[in-house]
Amino acid sequence: MISRLQKHLSQNLPILQGKRLLLAISGGVDSMVMLDLFQKTDFVMAIAHCNFQLRGQESEGDQAFIEKYAKENNIALFVTQFDTKAFAEDYKLSIQVAARELRYNWFYELLETNNYDFILTAHHADDNIETFLINLSRGSGLDGFTGIPMQNDKTIRPLLIFGREEILDYANQSNIQWREDSSNTSDKYLRNKIRQEIVPVLKTLNANFISSFQNTLENLQQSMTLVDDASRIVYRKVVEDEENQKKINLKELLQLPNYKAYLYEWLKPFGFKAWNDIYSLVESQSGKQIFSENFKLLKDRDYLIVSPQTEIDREEKYYIEENQQDVNFHIKLSICKITSIANASNTTIFVDQKKLKYPLVLRRWKEGDVFYPSGMKGKSKKVSKFFKDEKLSLIEKENTWLLCSDDQIVWIVGIRQDERFKATTTTKQIIQIALH
Repeated sequence: MISRLQKHLSQNLPILQGKRLLLAISGGVDSMVMLDLFQKTDFVMAIAHCNFQLRGQESEGDQAFIEKYAKENNIALFVTQFDTKAFAEDYKLSIQVAARELRYNWFYELLETNNYDFILTAHHADDNIETFLINLSRGSGLDGFTGIPMQNDKTIRPLLIFGREEILDYANQSNIQWREDSSNTSDKYLRNKIRQEIVPVLKTLNANFISSFQNTLENLQQSMTLVDDASRIVYRKVVEDEENQKKINLKELLQLPNYKAYLYEWLKPFGFKAWNDIYSLVESQSGKQIFSENFKLLKDRDYLIVSPQTEIDREEKYYIEENQQDVNFHIKLSICKITSIANASNTTIFVDQKKLKYPLVLRRWKEGDVFYPSGMKGKSKKVSKFFKDEKLSLIEKENTWLLCSDDQIVWIVGIRQDERFKATTTTKQIIQIALH
């Protein structure tokens, strides 16, 4: 195994030659095998160990195990402890995402402050298989099927050529000690289910499954290279880069035989995920928008415009004064006094003027908004739950405006009126509000 690793490093990772390396060591069999292998090379290296404090005494045992190993083998050691649960709660992340963010931020800080060049992790071929199947189960573009990269900036994964069974065999033959992570046997994680239930079946179907899978990854990576090349060439013809925004020319885009594939490649770096809504935006009316966490995509006549989303966008409001008759904002409304009620609809409502407090406000919906839907006999409902029940798409939700009086919802514009403000047959001062 050591000879294969050295050949692999020489042929595929010559960038490591003469560099100072940090090895991310958890204490599990994969990382301990990586550590043993690199001890048999002439690299200058140190150990980096994260204690995520997620498994009580087991986590403390892992740390003690690594500290003892480093001392006995005279290897430089960096150790840190994270309050991972608190970090996840503060930033509303899953435990897995929080742990990943914490450890990689720390790894890169170590590289910079201690004059190391690369961080090495012990991902192997089975991790690649599991990641492929996870992406397959969730739906992914081609980029989700090209595997874990051997190098990602200053992170190197030198064991991707080895499978889990090969690593275990080496560990047993070399009498390597390691720590078992009890969470690896839990069936609440999708990766564990794939590892325990699906991958073994695939390996029984093909004795050379790992080798075949690695060939498939190489083919997909080559295909991805072609996609990237085509995407860059077409990008120059279709997209205009301006200060702080990108403008996609729809006339040029629609001449492409498969414009959706190009949109996917260009927009995925901005965090957009509602692809069906994005594809529909191409043919929608001007002014409609879709939001990712940090960016917005606007349909503006002959362009789709990508620009950073600001707090101003999220908090944008329009104030309607008493006796104002027209609104020409992101939406158009007409407001007038009438003497009798006609049939209300999604686009026209009738309101009791005495119940309104001016100025009225047009704003976007936010989490926690509650209203009393017309027809529900005085029962309240969260706006988010109402949207879900109405099966609104992401673009429909993001393009929805609320008409409010004293921060109480009068109308989810174009969708449902609030029962509290409805004019009745006994109402004396009636306001008609219509969406155009």
